Amino acid sequence: MSPAPPAPAAPEPLSVVGIGADGWDGLPAASRRALCAAEVLIGGARQLALLPAECTGERVPWPSPLRPAVPGLLAAYAGRRICVLASGDPMFYGIGRTLTEVLADEAGRAPADAPGGSSGEVAATGVGHRLRILPHPSAVSYACARLGWPVEDTEVVTLVGRPAENLLRALYDGRRVLVLSAGAHTPAEVAALLRTHGFGPTRMRVLEQLGGARERTAEGVAADWDLPPGDALNVLALDCVRAPGTPHLSTVPGLPDAAYEHDGQLTKRHVRAATLAALAPAPGELLWDIGGGSGSIAVEWLRAHRSCRAVSVERDPVRAERIGRNARTLGVPGLRVVTGSAPAALEGLPVPDAVFIGGGLTAPGLLDACWDALPAGGRLVANTVTLESEALLAERHRRHGGELVRLAVAHAVPVGGFTGWRQAMPVTQWSAVKPPADSRSAASSAAPPAAPPASPKPSSQENRQP
Repeated sequence: MSPAPPAPAAPEPLSVVGIGADGWDGLPAASRRALCAAEVLIGGARQLALLPAECTGERVPWPSPLRPAVPGLLAAYAGRRICVLASGDPMFYGIGRTLTEVLADEAGRAPADAPGGSSGEVAATGVGHRLRILPHPSAVSYACARLGWPVEDTEVVTLVGRPAENLLRALYDGRRVLVLSAGAHTPAEVAALLRTHGFGPTRMRVLEQLGGARERTAEGVAADWDLPPGDALNVLALDCVRAPGTPHLSTVPGLPDAAYEHDGQLTKRHVRAATLAALAPAPGELLWDIGGGSGSIAVEWLRAHRSCRAVSVERDPVRAERIGRNARTLGVPGLRVVTGSAPAALEGLPVPDAVFIGGGLTAPGLLDACWDALPAGGRLVANTVTLESEALLAERHRRHGGELVRLAVAHAVPVGGFTGWRQAMPVTQWSAVKPPADSRSAASSAAPPAAPPASPKPSSQENRQP
């Protein structure tokens, strides 16, 4: 029997080297060796200019836009020793994450964290044999060292390639925030945002070229910020101060109704808090908010954690525009708004972890479409104020279980010279967790569904509180 042919040689690992404003002088020996050994050097023009002549590899600047070009660029230089340059720590809002995701997509699996090797190297599970990361201190580490701020107590927001409104959810009186700037224009843009949203007294410091020979700091107050643009490589430090009279917005669900622009179609504050509790947002999860109204449920789902995602479906174009404005004002501009009627508008949406139905419950097939879209363990919550929709929820409760509750809220109001209670319309809420398929089948055989009541023409107003 002839011996088996030798296995093909493993491809050269892709090296990713973090570099700071201090350039070559600030690199450890392992990073220098990787750069000198590379046949191809890929990076931004500024980063490539920091390398000395002894780095003889072909220098390739990143194209723009960057992310779509990465797979083709790696393929073009396959079989050669490639080293990618990154600013600071490649895995902190850097190119390291993009490369990990691209390589994981090619391998057919999602990226995950894993311990690395020596010299500060980090490998990603599933792509560790193809990726070798050599980090440099991040701009955040440098900034906290200069400011005397504990890193673990400092909020970090990046505006690189992201809307400035992302900063708004981090603004709280007395908080320290570091902003990773998109360029020289970012400080003035942030100052204007702070003034507009009631944080004009905030102290601002711009830390430029951290760790380099041209490092400097500029300082001012957002309310009267008039400093000219400085260096594009900067980090912005904010000592947040809320101006008198600026509303206090909590980190937990149940923001004041006045925080939203609306036309009356709004899940009111106390019911909203109960609804978010039933939806139970967790990091990384996706919500479908159907019959968005003013978008309050989706907005507060997103405010629960920076990695939460949400899609708000609203058939009225005017309300859909309003949802987008509310999302930007409350610091979650990433809310995706789909203008259309459910269930048709749900076609092609990513699989949700939770679904909220706040409007259009009587639309034919909507409840079934939402329940079927959920994976096992997914949550469905539906609110209504009408008897017709309540009958639908009662039938679903009998079929699928869960909780069926009625929420009633009354507010104290003047009654002549006295004070009395004004009752809001009670809200019926059904919430359920989708069981595994075998449990659902068993439940279905034990309790066959009854015929649903006749459905009138659906209305987006039938479930929201007036």
